[in-house]
Amino acid sequence: MTFRNLVTGGAGFLGSHLIDRLMEAGEEVICVDNYFTGRKDNVRHWIGHPNFELIRHDVTDPLRLEVDRIWHLACPASPVHYQFNPIKTAKTSFLGTYNMLGLARRVGARLLLASTSEVYGDPEVHPQPESYRGCVNTIGIRSCYDEGKRIAETLCFDYQRRHGTEIRVMRIFNTYGPRMLPDDGRVVSNFIVQALQGQPLTLYGEGSQTRSFCYVDDLIAGMMALMNGNHSGPINIGNPGEFTIRQLAELVRDRIDPSLPLTTQPLPQDDPLQRQPVIDLARRELGWEPKVSLAEGLEPTIAYFRERLAQG
Repeated sequence: MTFRNLVTGGAGFLGSHLIDRLMEAGEEVICVDNYFTGRKDNVRHWIGHPNFELIRHDVTDPLRLEVDRIWHLACPASPVHYQFNPIKTAKTSFLGTYNMLGLARRVGARLLLASTSEVYGDPEVHPQPESYRGCVNTIGIRSCYDEGKRIAETLCFDYQRRHGTEIRVMRIFNTYGPRMLPDDGRVVSNFIVQALQGQPLTLYGEGSQTRSFCYVDDLIAGMMALMNGNHSGPINIGNPGEFTIRQLAELVRDRIDPSLPLTTQPLPQDDPLQRQPVIDLARRELGWEPKVSLAEGLEPTIAYFRERLAQG
C-alpha cells in the first residue's frame, strides 16, 4: 500500500533524506519548505517525477491538502539558525505544529512530529530515558527551540486525547551526514569545515562535554519505523555511543589534517554538558538501533563537505 506523504521542511537536511527513502519506495510525496534552512538542490533530483510535488510555503500559515501521512520536520534545528529569529522559531514550533495537527484531524492523516533531545535541556539524569522530564531554562537563548518543541509535543498529545488524532513523536538526538549546511553551527559540520579550510578546530570549554552522534541513514530508518509502527511515543531516536567533543575534534582532524591545532573558547549559555539517549524503547517497540559507527559515518560526511566547499 502506498501513501500520499506531506513532508514539511522537506528540502532540509533530514527532510530531503526522508524524501529520498519515500520516493525510492514508490510513495507519493509533497515537499513543503520555505527555504530558510532548506535548499532546493537537496530535492532537485526528484523535480519532474510524477510522484513528487514541491510547494514553497511557511507552516505558520495553514495548508489545505489531501494526504495520508504528515512528516512534520519544519523548524530550524541548529543554534545559529534558530537564534537568528527566536520569535519566528517559537512560532514555527507552535503554530506550525498546530496547523499540521489541524490538517491531520481534518483529513484523518497520521502525523509524525520531529521533536528533539533539547526537550531534556541540560539534563540532571544521564543518559536520558523518555520518562525524564528535563531541565530547561525557559528564558534562556535556546528556549525558543527547546520550549517550542515541548509545546509541540503537548499539542500532539492533546490532539490525540481530544480528537483521536494519530500521532508519532520522536525525540531526535544529534544527527550528522551529507547535506548538512556548512554554516549551521553544529559541531560536526563546524569541525569538518574548519579542518578542510586548514583552520584550528574550536572547542567550547575544554571539550569535555559529551554528545551522541547518529548517522542520517540510521535516523531516517528509525523515523520510518516509528511512523509505520503502533507506538505514539515519545521515543528517543539517536546513537547511544557517547563521545566528548574533544574526541570528535580529534577524529575529524586525524582524517583531514593531523597537524591542525585545537583552540578553546568560553562555553555558550545553557550548552548541555551531557547528552546521550536511552534507546531501549526504540529497540523494543520498533526493532530499531543504529548500525553506522561515528568513524564510518564521518567518511561520506567529509567527502560531501569537501565537494560542497570546492563548489564555492
